[in-house]
Amino acid sequence: MELRHFRCVLAVAHSLHFARAAAELGISPPALTKQVQETESLLGTRLFQRSKRAVALTAAGELFVIEARRALEQLAQAQETARRAGRGELGRLEIGYVASAAYAGVLQGQFARFRASHPGIHIGAREYAMDALPGLLDQGRLDLAFVRPPLHLPDGLDSVVLLRDRFVVAVQADSALARHAQVAPAAMAQQAFIVPEQELGTLEVSRRGGFAAQVVSRPGSLVAVLTEVSLGAGCAIVPHSVMASVSLPGVVFRELAGPQISSEIAAAFRRHEAAPAARAFIAQLKITALSLNR
Repeated sequence: MELRHFRCVLAVAHSLHFARAAAELGISPPALTKQVQETESLLGTRLFQRSKRAVALTAAGELFVIEARRALEQLAQAQETARRAGRGELGRLEIGYVASAAYAGVLQGQFARFRASHPGIHIGAREYAMDALPGLLDQGRLDLAFVRPPLHLPDGLDSVVLLRDRFVVAVQADSALARHAQVAPAAMAQQAFIVPEQELGTLEVSRRGGFAAQVVSRPGSLVAVLTEVSLGAGCAIVPHSVMASVSLPGVVFRELAGPQISSEIAAAFRRHEAAPAARAFIAQLKITALSLNR
């Protein structure tokens, strides 16, 4: 049975008149009669009682019409769903991020904007170790990733910068460094360093201070880094956004003396993305990056 059989039966059921139904469908009455007869033959039962004066649905016809109408409505819904998905209005995105993207508010801001313009797209988000994000994106297990450059990206991936930040130093509240409003890199030469996932700040501080950083721990997450600072294990070079959003007992933040050491948050994505929903989010990210560079 084909969709034409459904449409023909429904047209006759609506008007209970073969000539009017044929005109509505744009076919001849004999062609319509043939379609209805084919349907009845396929079903093995009569759908209409016909006489010279009237056409009426049989009991089987009444039930068939209910289901046929429902089937055509479902077809229309499926077509519209496919069209909307093709336009990037429906779908699902899986996004990975580093915690500092959330601390800085970049993650929340981008999600809110995208959900407002694409309410039909479901977004799943999960924190990952930063080194894992490029591989997950390249393998297709993630659609987008919020990261802190510099970060090596496989061929086929690209990124845009969404926020420019700066590094500060986190120290234990009762340490000698905490007594200064600003801390010069050279003043940290004898300090133990707890290094977060993005070690750029630590490397640059040691370069400017003229020493090799004594790294005692690489605990991973920024909360774990700050916890070790609070316990007196050492100091840590962290993004300013962490200073503005995370408060931990026993930890204070101090600005670094001298020129600022830049810290950035970026979004990484596949350069030749095929999924319409992901392309829509990437377009939004590029607009944000463009406005940042104006």
